[in-house]
Amino acid sequence: MSTGTRPAPTRFLRRLPHVAVAAAAALALSACGGGPEKSGAKPEATGGADTASAAFPVTVEHKYGSTTIDKAPQRVVTLGLSDQDAVLALGVKPVGAVDWFKEDPYGKWPWTKDKWGSTKPEIVGERDEYNIEKIAALKPDLVIAQYSGMKQEQYDTLSKFTKVVAQPKGVPDYGASWQVMTRQIGTSLGRTAETEKLIADIDARFAAARAKHPERASETLVVADSFEAGKYSAFTKTDPKAIFFKELGFQAEPEIDALAKPGWNVAELSAEKLDVLDVDRLVWVTSSTDANDRVKAEPLYKKLKVHQEKRDLFVPYQDPDIGAAFSFNTVLSIPYAIDEIEPLLTAAK
Repeated sequence: MSTGTRPAPTRFLRRLPHVAVAAAAALALSACGGGPEKSGAKPEATGGADTASAAFPVTVEHKYGSTTIDKAPQRVVTLGLSDQDAVLALGVKPVGAVDWFKEDPYGKWPWTKDKWGSTKPEIVGERDEYNIEKIAALKPDLVIAQYSGMKQEQYDTLSKFTKVVAQPKGVPDYGASWQVMTRQIGTSLGRTAETEKLIADIDARFAAARAKHPERASETLVVADSFEAGKYSAFTKTDPKAIFFKELGFQAEPEIDALAKPGWNVAELSAEKLDVLDVDRLVWVTSSTDANDRVKAEPLYKKLKVHQEKRDLFVPYQDPDIGAAFSFNTVLSIPYAIDEIEPLLTAAK
């Protein structure tokens, strides 16, 4: 799929249709022989944690209850849109994963390319639409769905033949911080100490950036996009992109959250509403130079001080993959995103 026709990186996340999976349950169970423990075939090890690890058993609480994992997982399937990054960072290569835009991204992004190498996961769904039969055929001993909108019905179906750690409890779907999701994954893999080091290292990177730019504490920043003429979007404080810039030291603009529909991670704006983007710093995540030019040509946009004073910044989603990196906002993508965005933010001042 060309970048010019790409849907917004995360704008659809809270609007996904409910996926019926009950009809697939019987097929899924037969495909895996009634669950891994009943299968005569031994699963191939794929970089799971040491089976002698004293970490197990572990119990992980999540949206749909809790899951006890008795031994180190060897065949992991990730169903969250960015879950694979934390799994890879902890030394495990998922055997299955979902796609965002039907463009086979695994091994594509610079922060994961070397970790995937020549071994790519089986694509077992797109966004929150899972192919239960494909998942079952992989004979996973663990399914992880953190940055996801997994439904109770999907969880129940998958739990018939494997262990499932669903999205964190107590927060909206897609609303958990990268730290919370990474810890859920680390606990599930029996790698708590490694997880805490990963998180601490990234927290230190953010802290260093804030210390270098204390002025950001009094500056508001909004991340926006526009995928068609006359329609604009600004991301709420729970979106990964907004969270990334918050941790760099900027403040969110409360009016964006007030304008967003309940449960959405984005406020949709007409040209007449562009004045809400007149903040201290404005970052556009764009799909093409044509999109940039279209935004800049909008008469009402030209009137904004943030544009007139050149405090707006147009960042590509990919090529280079800067927007993608802070859209993922994971333990692997964040260091790349910080390295790439900091010079741009400084130069734009």
